[in-house]
Amino acid sequence: MRAAAVGHQCVECVQEGARTIRQPQTQFGGRERAGMPVITYALIAINVLMFILQKSAAGLQSQLTLWPPAVADGQLYRLVTSAFVHYGTTHLLLNMWALYVVGPPLEMLLGRLRFGALYALSLLGGSVLVYLLTLNTATAGASGAVFGLFGATFVVAKRLNLDMRWVVVVIVINLVFTFVARGISWQGHVGGLVTGALVAAAYVYAPREHRNAIQAAVTVFALGLFAALIWWRTGILAAELYL
Repeated sequence: MRAAAVGHQCVECVQEGARTIRQPQTQFGGRERAGMPVITYALIAINVLMFILQKSAAGLQSQLTLWPPAVADGQLYRLVTSAFVHYGTTHLLLNMWALYVVGPPLEMLLGRLRFGALYALSLLGGSVLVYLLTLNTATAGASGAVFGLFGATFVVAKRLNLDMRWVVVVIVINLVFTFVARGISWQGHVGGLVTGALVAAAYVYAPREHRNAIQAAVTVFALGLFAALIWWRTGILAAELYL
């Protein structure tokens, strides 16, 4: 028995009553959770930990960056691990600051599951475009995923009729810096930005009655598309590098 406002209730009664209560949701279908933006902070922690490891273990950085010949040789994990490796403290701090600023609001609006999927797809979108358009350049950093969050923030703000000017300014400034500064992977930034915007649009504009199904279908479709593009590019590089 459990104490209640009007006496005591059996455990089974409490559990049955809880099942009849509709769980609150975010505006776009995710389960509402109070407290810290766990996914955002976990991603920041993983990036910081990886930076410590790459500085501590000689050769680790070169084994995790996105180098197309190595990916074509079967090291597909580089498409993901490269997004958790950074070239120096400034590179890490800039990306983590951006993630800290734009991550929590998106996680609150989308829910943890959808936010995590958005980040992962943006990460892959940036890596895949790098893989498609470069050859002998090793690429690393969370910038592709962060740009995806920029694109998603713009879409979500537009969907909610919020002031989007600050988002546009941030995106424009970062794109200008991307194409003007030397040594920056514009492919990773643009790939992440486009992926994040498109995925977010599917998430937030899906009709309520079919929202979960559409969001899941878009996620699976994006993964399938990336897999197909990786397979196609790998075949081309394998022919060029080994024949």
